[in-house]
Order: sequence, then structure tokens, then C-alpha cells
Amino acid sequence: MALLRTLITFSAGVYAGIYASQNYEVPKAESPKQLYERLAAYLSEFPTLTLRLLSSSSDNEYETIANETLDSLTEAFETLLDKHKLPSDVTYANGVLTVELDKFGIYVINKQTPNKQIWLSSPFSGPKRYDFLNQSWIYAHDGMSLHTLLNKEISNIFPKDHKINFQKCSYGGQENDSIK
Repeated sequence: MALLRTLITFSAGVYAGIYASQNYEVPKAESPKQLYERLAAYLSEFPTLTLRLLSSSSDNEYETIANETLDSLTEAFETLLDKHKLPSDVTYANGVLTVELDKFGIYVINKQTPNKQIWLSSPFSGPKRYDFLNQSWIYAHDGMSLHTLLNKEISNIFPKDHKINFQKCSYGGQENDSIK
């Protein structure tokens, strides 16, 4: 099954690359990684296509990145909620992070390994599916990262706390990410 998925992903990536090079002015690339980055930049106008077709991370890379992301978010939520003394509960097990925020509702953030995505269920914005692109988890429909959305929504719960910054977490889009 993994081989079939790899072949389909590779074929889709080749198709996207050929389509892009025939229909857009794509500069030549020195390496496959550079080609991927350039194609991603040119196809960014079509985020759903780009994110699905050009996802080239292996299953092991995905697991490492997703686990590190969820571990980091767990720590950030625990620290934040301890600071504010809000009746809450943060649990992380088997790839599922659950954050219960008393009267504000429940966040569920989980790995979706078959799709190489992270899924979010938010009490404010509803369900979203995030793809990993350019060292960040991006929602294809609006281009916003998971970490940016969490900053926005959690800042609404604690409007006086100006230090809320989920982007400092792993793969939050800042340069301090530990795996590049």
C-alpha cells in the first residue's frame, strides 16, 4: 500500500511539474528540492492542488514533524492554561491533542497519517485540515497556518495576554524550528 501511495504521489508530482513548466515560466532548478520549492511557489495560487500533489515527505518524516508539532502545542497549551488558572484539561495521547477550555469549548488537534495532515476541530472556527508546506501547517482554503489561527482564537479568550505566540512552537513558521 505504501508503495502504491508513493507511486501515485510521485506521478501526481511529475504531472504537476510538467503542467507548471508548460503553462508557467518556471526557472530551471539545480536539484529536485529546488524544483519542488520553485513549483510550490508558482503553484501557490492553487493551494489545494499544490498541497496535495507536491506532498513529498515520507511517512517517517511526516510522523516526526507531526509528533513534534503536537508535543510542542501540548506544552504551550499547558503553560498558558496554568498561567491563567482557567478550569481546563489538556491531554495528548495516540496522536490526539484535546484541550478543554471550560465554557469556551473543546479543541481537538490530531494527526491524520493517511493524508499526512493535521486536523483541527475548533469551538470557534470549526473543522480544518492542515497540510505541511514550507515548514508550516497550512489550511489550503485560506492559506492561514494552524499556529496563526490558534494565536488569533486563543488571544480572543485571553485578550489581555499579549505574549500568546503559538508560532514559537515547532513548525509554527518561525526560524527557530528544530528540523528543517
